[in-house]
Amino acid sequence: MRRLVIETSGADCSIALLDGQDIIAERHERVGRGHAERLIPWIAALPAGGRGDEILVGCGPGSFTGVRIAIAAARGLALGWSVPVHGVSSLALVAAGQSETALTVAVEGGHGEIFVQDFMLTPFYQAGPMRSLTPEAAAQLSTNAWVVGSGAEQLVAARGYGTAVSGDGRASNARLLPEAFTTLPARPVYGRDADAKAMA
Repeated sequence: MRRLVIETSGADCSIALLDGQDIIAERHERVGRGHAERLIPWIAALPAGGRGDEILVGCGPGSFTGVRIAIAAARGLALGWSVPVHGVSSLALVAAGQSETALTVAVEGGHGEIFVQDFMLTPFYQAGPMRSLTPEAAAQLSTNAWVVGSGAEQLVAARGYGTAVSGDGRASNARLLPEAFTTLPARPVYGRDADAKAMA
């Protein structure tokens, strides 16, 4: 099955066209901002315009704006192409690209917090829930020596031990995930409440 994978929940803009375990084409760049301006032209430049039998989209947690951009694009393309769209945890995409058996993914979440979750790789599974915590609070719960992601250095510094790795949530990592991780609903996983509050 051919899949288009989209991931823009962090500073990276990442797309991949997969055929089973094979990467047909991919593009991955650290852009910081401007995901929306790049995403559709990047997809259009893929073979066959990026069209697949299914679309897989990173649902977060991560940047509120980045998560919404990816999901809106995925839903729009799925509607136009009449193909199904499913979600995948953005933290699982980071974990899947690693080689350590036990690891913690730590990704910057804003407001001084990081999104953290433990994973095991052989076999691949979530070894704990996703949480949004300060590095100090996360340090009390996380014991894996290998910490990966944009918030890894913060967590390792707060604990005083471990190895911090700045791993990416590459779209192409979706091919490394068990099928159960690629069938989530295509809706945002924000990880914490929105900054804007409704007025009473």
